[in-house]
Amino acid sequence: MRPSESTNEIVDRILGRKRATRLALAPADNISSEQKEPDDKKKERIADKLIKIAIEKSYRESDSPPDAGGLFHTSDRVAYADIDILGWRETWPVRSRGFRYWLVRIYYETTGTAPNNEALQTALSLCEARAFFDGPQREVFTRIGGANGQIYIDLANERWQAIEISSTGWKVLDSKQVPVRFRRAPGMFPLPEPKAGGSIDELRLFLNVKSDNDFELALAWLLAAMRDKGPYPVLALMGEQGSAKTSFATILRSLIDPSTAPLRSFPREDRDLFIAASNGWVVGYDNVSRIPSWLSDALCRLATGGGFSTRKLYTDDEEQLFNAQRPAVLNGIEDFVGRPDLADRTIFLTLEPIPEERRKADQALQDELNRARPKILGALLNLIVIGLQRLPRIRLERLPRMADFALWGTACERMPGAFMRGYEENRKSAVETILEADLVATAIQGLMASRKEWKGNASQLLAALEEVVGEKAAKSKNWPASAEVLGRNLRRPATFLRKVGIEIGFKREGSARKIIITRNPLADWVGEQPSQPSQPEQGQSAGDDRGGDGGRDSWAGDASPDHAPQDVDTCGDSPSSHMSPHLSQAKPLKSNGNDSSDSSDSSDGKIPTQSGEDPICRRCGVPSSEMFGPLIPCGANGSAGLYHLRCWTEERTRPQRRHVSPDRRPALGPPGDSLDDLQ
Repeated sequence: MRPSESTNEIVDRILGRKRATRLALAPADNISSEQKEPDDKKKERIADKLIKIAIEKSYRESDSPPDAGGLFHTSDRVAYADIDILGWRETWPVRSRGFRYWLVRIYYETTGTAPNNEALQTALSLCEARAFFDGPQREVFTRIGGANGQIYIDLANERWQAIEISSTGWKVLDSKQVPVRFRRAPGMFPLPEPKAGGSIDELRLFLNVKSDNDFELALAWLLAAMRDKGPYPVLALMGEQGSAKTSFATILRSLIDPSTAPLRSFPREDRDLFIAASNGWVVGYDNVSRIPSWLSDALCRLATGGGFSTRKLYTDDEEQLFNAQRPAVLNGIEDFVGRPDLADRTIFLTLEPIPEERRKADQALQDELNRARPKILGALLNLIVIGLQRLPRIRLERLPRMADFALWGTACERMPGAFMRGYEENRKSAVETILEADLVATAIQGLMASRKEWKGNASQLLAALEEVVGEKAAKSKNWPASAEVLGRNLRRPATFLRKVGIEIGFKREGSARKIIITRNPLADWVGEQPSQPSQPEQGQSAGDDRGGDGGRDSWAGDASPDHAPQDVDTCGDSPSSHMSPHLSQAKPLKSNGNDSSDSSDSSDGKIPTQSGEDPICRRCGVPSSEMFGPLIPCGANGSAGLYHLRCWTEERTRPQRRHVSPDRRPALGPPGDSLDDLQ
């Protein structure tokens, strides 16, 4: 209290201070809001600088809009950016760590400070908007892509180089010369830079194959997997322990799409399979025991092209699509492919056990492979070049299920007829294996063994088939639980049954649906006798099967500059020599009396291969053939009739059942005859 102040003065002074305080506080809010404005402008300036860096410092093609810089988008609306690092071009999704780290680094080098996270997220959103609305649309590939009839393989090395393959040769391009874009998925390993002068024979030294046909099929799968267009067959490797199944699959993948995890365990759902396919080129699974039905269907879609859709995370109505067509390799001990639709898309290879004296340590094998890989890769590229040259002129008389794969395998083969010969035999073996494993298909074969036609509804068919298989098999979990289930699933084995001469048809008579099963000549299974392959070009040996690696190609090579196949004869050949003279390679079931060595008469291929009066096996209804074997009179003095040896064994060892009609079992002759009673 001041000495001369009155009470009123003191009160006024105190009130005046409070009033001043209130007045001072009131504009303080305004000041804080005014201070926020510079902070917001500062953040805005940081985001502006970041988007400016993204546009000006990214790598822009000459035909790209200036407002977008190196930003672009894909057909499924994913934003990408081309960035320049140490003189080469890299491609990253805008929301990836690679692009975000590059943006932060350039900002720090420019300003000397680090951007805050809020400004960085704002800039990334602006980059996506620029990519969507201002940037061009481009396709982004994983490991293998294509454009303008040429194939590009990403080496996945530090300099982002790629291999360009055309019908004139192959060469390695620097990143800025590659016309397509590649993305780098986690776990991708680099491919070695290919070298000319290699031989495919070097690859065979690393693969445990038991025959030339098996090697040709493995080679065809490998060459198909190095192409940007499908379909891609599934490669199924089977064999007992110690047959190097895992090493076989890993070696094949190391030549196309090396990865930190080349083989995995089975996915839990479709989503996992297609995510794996989106992040790699080859899909590999190890130690397969059984393929569930849903996964079998998913692998079919993966081989011939398909997709999977699901709700996008953290959204209510946005859909995320996974679309992929990829080569796949599976290995296991047992016959794990059980459904005909997947088997029709599969190449089956059975590996022999490796003797202990031939075994090598994994590290020693890997070191040898790493030294040989550059030249093996070069030899594979040579065959692809040859395949691209031949493909437009390849014609097949009969196209199998995987028609494009068959055409490509024929175009790349090293000896005329080698691929289709092995492929047809592989498919025949697959048909036999799948039909034997399918209880319903086996029962239908037994039902039609002694008749040419059966007609009825699903309930009647189920009862007839249960008589064939017996009570025990009819109660197994693999047997249809009802007539409805049987009728619904009949179409699944129908394709393979047709190949052995049994046709399943459906016909509606009034309100009822009838099932008609007929046994026909094996037209689809056998086909016509193809012409013999044309003679080798002058200067070629008819027995030379080295092809595009270390020897002459018996097809006669085509023009090949750059890294052309060094080991292919480059003499010209007429288009007719590429009309695949071997084509079908299916052999007739019965000789028609003509000399098979006579290949000069072009009408030989029109001679029927089977007569409707040919004797047939009493059990399976199939005539004598190379696959099923000859027909042999069985029983005492042939009283049981004609059988294949396998069918006679099955017939004699099948237990007698009271409810089987007498015509289902042949007369066996006098008591005492046995399986050895063969004439």
